[in-house]
Order: sequence, then structure tokens, then C-alpha cells
Amino acid sequence: MLSFLKAQLLGVVTIVLMALDLILAMIPIYILSLLKFIIRLPAWQRVCARMLMRIATTWMWGIIFILKLTQNISWDVEGIDDLSLDEWYFVNSNHQSWTDIIIMIKIFTGRIPFLKFFLKQELFWVPMLGTAWWALDYPFMKRYSKAFLEKHPELRGKDLEVTRKACERYKHSPVSVLNFIEGTRFTPEKHRKQESPYRHLLRPKAGGFAFAISAMTGKITNMLDVTVVYPDGPVNFWELLCGRLSRVVVRVRQLVIPEEFLYGNYQDDPDFRERFQAWVSKLWDEKDELIESLSREYKIAN
Repeated sequence: MLSFLKAQLLGVVTIVLMALDLILAMIPIYILSLLKFIIRLPAWQRVCARMLMRIATTWMWGIIFILKLTQNISWDVEGIDDLSLDEWYFVNSNHQSWTDIIIMIKIFTGRIPFLKFFLKQELFWVPMLGTAWWALDYPFMKRYSKAFLEKHPELRGKDLEVTRKACERYKHSPVSVLNFIEGTRFTPEKHRKQESPYRHLLRPKAGGFAFAISAMTGKITNMLDVTVVYPDGPVNFWELLCGRLSRVVVRVRQLVIPEEFLYGNYQDDPDFRERFQAWVSKLWDEKDELIESLSREYKIAN
């Protein structure tokens, strides 16, 4: 363990190790990305996707090893014993810090398929990362604003069709799609500004979640509802690297997404939208109550 090092030095050592882990993963990922782009045969595309997932998973195991080597974190995790690498999942979590993603990597790697998340189509052009995301079959979402659709009604529904087509490759191998329904990280200031009715959460953005579910055309029916609590307060990514995260509490619930919500039209069907919002609100009420209970258990100050 290297956690005895001073905080700033520990942060530098940890980020250097993670950078090396990333470089070692990116070399074969870029090579396979090129081959995937050149050879368009469906059979090769599937083989290539499996190889890329193995490389990416090895990359994640590297991150986990580095955390174990450099950090001294107490983990209290429940609800991950009956998961499967052969199942498709939506993973939903409350969101307080970019550290949340590291937490997801730590608790889910080797238990469920490789985590992916929906990206805006513009992010495809991010240098290096865009290529890697494309190679790893991250779904790129093309969404139009209400104002744009009012001017171009002929494009209504086109965004969903484009995203559905991008998700078709998930029919061949299991996948886990990560979604933060709040849409942004929780802060007391954002909480006040939103006038959120929840004690520990921002208002959920049900529309984006409905869009993601619909894009998967019923392929994913199971959801992992994840609640993350930091008893000593959330830390940012640099603070994590510097060893300032001492305790993490995670609770995972396995839920079945009601069938009525797998194919509905959130944007154009008011009745569906109302029912979906009521379902998400119930999930959020339960999550808020769980966080309140854990806060009392761990004596976390509000």
C-alpha cells in the first residue's frame, strides 16, 4: 500500500499509474478501432467488439488494482451478489461527484457487462476519446430541441431512430448502460435553485431516461438502482487520488422496468409521460428515504 505517502505526492503517483494503465489499453484499442473501421463484415465486427470489451475490462481491472495499491478506503456495499455478466442492465445512480464513476467501476467490474453511457453525437469528434468511444460501441445520441422540431416537424422522431440504430449492436452481446437521472452533480446550490422536493437529490430528468429506455427497444428490462453515500462528504477526482476518500457506502437494488415503459412515446404521449414521471418520482422518493436512513445510521450532517 502506498497510502502512507503525503496527499499531493500520492495524487501524482496515482494519476501517473492511471495514465500508464490508460496508455497500455489505448494502444490495442486504437489498432482494433482501425481494423473495425476497415473491415465491415458483421462477423468481424462482433469478434472485434468482444476483443475490445476484454481489453477495456482489463483496463478497468488496472484501475481497481491502482486504487487498492494507493488508497485506504472502507467499502460498505450491499446488493451486488446476484448479478450476471450475461444480462443486460440499466444502471441508475444518484450523482454527487465524478468519483461516482470510479465507484461504479470498482463495484461492478467483473459482475456485470462493461459499463457504457449515452453520449451526445458531437462528442464523437473529441480527439482520441471519440474514436475510443466509437470502437467500444458507446451509443451516440442525436437529439433535437423542441424549438428545432417546431421549425422542422419532419424530423420528429428521427433522433430516436438514429439512436436506436446505434444500439442495434447490443442485440449480440450483453451491455450495461449507466445513466445519472439527475443529469448533473448534486450541490446544495443546485438543490436550492431547483427548489427540489427531495432532501438529498436533485429533480430527476425523466425525459432523458425515457428516451434511453425507448432507444433500447425492450432489450434491457432490468435496472440496477444504485445509491451512493459518502459518510465523510463527497470528494472530487483529485481529492480521491490524494487519498482523501476514507469511506463509501453503496446500496444496489435490482428492479424490473415495467413493460409499459419499454416502448412508449414520452415526447408525444401525455398519458405515457404522466405515468412515467410518476414511476420515476416513486423511485426517487424511495432513494431519498434510503439516503436519509443511511445519513442517520452514519450520523452524516445535513
